[in-house]
Amino acid sequence: MDYKVKDIGLAERGELLIDWATDHMPVVSLIRRRFKEERTFEGVTMGAVLHCTKETAVLVRALEAGGAEVALAGSNPLSTQDPVVAALASTGTKVYAWREQTGEEYGWCIDRVMDWKPQLTMDDGCDLVSSVHRKRPELIPDIKGGSEQTTTGVHRLRAMEKDGALKYPMVAVNDTSTKMMFDNRYGTGQSTIDGILRASSVMIAGKTFVVCGYGWCARGIAMRARGMGANVIVTEVNPLRSLEAVMDGYRVMPLIEAAPQGDIFVTSTGNVNVIDLHHIERMKSGAMMANAGHFNVEVNIPALESLSEDKRRMRPDLDEYRLKDGRRLYLLGEGRLVNLAAAEGHPSEVMDMSFADQALTAEWVWESPKLEVRVHDVPEEIDRQVARLKLETMGVGIDELTEEQIKYMSSWEEGTA
Repeated sequence: MDYKVKDIGLAERGELLIDWATDHMPVVSLIRRRFKEERTFEGVTMGAVLHCTKETAVLVRALEAGGAEVALAGSNPLSTQDPVVAALASTGTKVYAWREQTGEEYGWCIDRVMDWKPQLTMDDGCDLVSSVHRKRPELIPDIKGGSEQTTTGVHRLRAMEKDGALKYPMVAVNDTSTKMMFDNRYGTGQSTIDGILRASSVMIAGKTFVVCGYGWCARGIAMRARGMGANVIVTEVNPLRSLEAVMDGYRVMPLIEAAPQGDIFVTSTGNVNVIDLHHIERMKSGAMMANAGHFNVEVNIPALESLSEDKRRMRPDLDEYRLKDGRRLYLLGEGRLVNLAAAEGHPSEVMDMSFADQALTAEWVWESPKLEVRVHDVPEEIDRQVARLKLETMGVGIDELTEEQIKYMSSWEEGTA
């Protein structure tokens, strides 16, 4: 079967969503036109495991316009937009995704992507790359390279490289400035608040809002929570990031001290058991927990369940845990990344840059001579090109250095007169 989705009858609705995203992703649209003219990926098979949203559909169609054959699976059981994948399937994309998959179904879909023997891979969380290495190593000789979209996935790739386990070249798209500084900060900041509000409909203003971590994603969450009137506490393990959070005006303390104060807790670290048993034991009744990291491991859900005597679903993406001591705690989106589990993910305008990075990186990998097997950075020129295109589509002009200024900046002989 060339696809498996929940309901192919949703395709018309999905096309409307994709059209809306396309209208708000002008950079990817420009790249798509060039790919179509040049047939950049003629005859290339791409395997992708990404969040199957309307923005991802815009990227997929840009690659297909360049001649690529794309096989797609979702990178999270709760992030797939069923109308969008129905629309993709109806126009020929080999897509295997639906919302609310079981773990077994999730793995089955990735297996189907690998069945198409991709020559390039795109990942959001490193599940496709790790599956190829663990389950289908015979595919590796024909894979020229791949790209990774998330902080969590890049961490996994660097661990693979360090252990000597990585067998084909990968590119850390997440680490480009046009992705990390914008998608991670502004995209995650806005969409995480969106997910919390859709899941709970609570007031943010006046609440004590605890952000676990202070990387680019967490910075955005803290910034947006403060903008909505929350009293923000940041918890961190990195002294430099902790100092930055202090200088940015937030209260910084260990999570064990923040636990009894918080009304809303959001993890955004990429690590496991960030909110652990001893934190949960100190939380006040009514506290809500959400996760903005890639995997549903940042809140220790088994620990939460061990303290609970009852659980009930209060809203579609909000579960109440009644603890044995009478307290009631709430978990949003089953502990999965709340911006996609309970909302629609990042705004199209910011994904425009991230997916432009993905498209141009795929082109660079495919057209490059054989790359060294390691985790590569995206060439700086791609990053700058995406930023220039984004500014142009926004109608923003910037200055250019004069010849005199270029000479001055490149000379060691110039100095104090």
